[in-house]
Amino acid sequence: MSKKILVLLEDGFEEIETIAPVDLLRRAGAEVVLAACGDALEAAGKTGVRVGADALLSDCGGDDFDALVIPGGPAAQSLRKNPAVLDLVRNFAERGLLIGAICAAPVVLNDAGILADRKYTAHFSVAEELTAILPEAVVRDGPMVTSQGAGTAVPFGLALVEELFGADEAKEVAGAICYR
Repeated sequence: MSKKILVLLEDGFEEIETIAPVDLLRRAGAEVVLAACGDALEAAGKTGVRVGADALLSDCGGDDFDALVIPGGPAAQSLRKNPAVLDLVRNFAERGLLIGAICAAPVVLNDAGILADRKYTAHFSVAEELTAILPEAVVRDGPMVTSQGAGTAVPFGLALVEELFGADEAKEVAGAICYR
């Protein structure tokens, strides 16, 4: 059975943290929807790479998805100020659905009120605010997967694949990309 994944896209997103997990999830057979959080169907990444969205977040119903992925980068600061994003995070958490956040994106989870008493990791740049960051590249805590940053985007994406499709599928996808 296919899974439908919502990935948030906001100006300032970290390109690797967005594209690598999207690619890996699609290789596993997921339907991935890149949702622009602004009013344009395109966003500029941290280094200027422009990516087209599949839809506007305002047109996406959170109830139609099995998982939510929040890339990091400077975009996390905009996302955490967006009431629609915070409501969406809370909705996924209340329903026990998978939420992935990488780099600075765990600040969004924190602002949504779902990070307290959870194990997580994040980029060192938010360590002053998120004081319980674990040193692991990827941390899983129930239906939540967090990761440190761009250099951990592939293991993060594979952890999402494993959570949604199982260890065998994650191993198959990892083998297909020669990831060891």
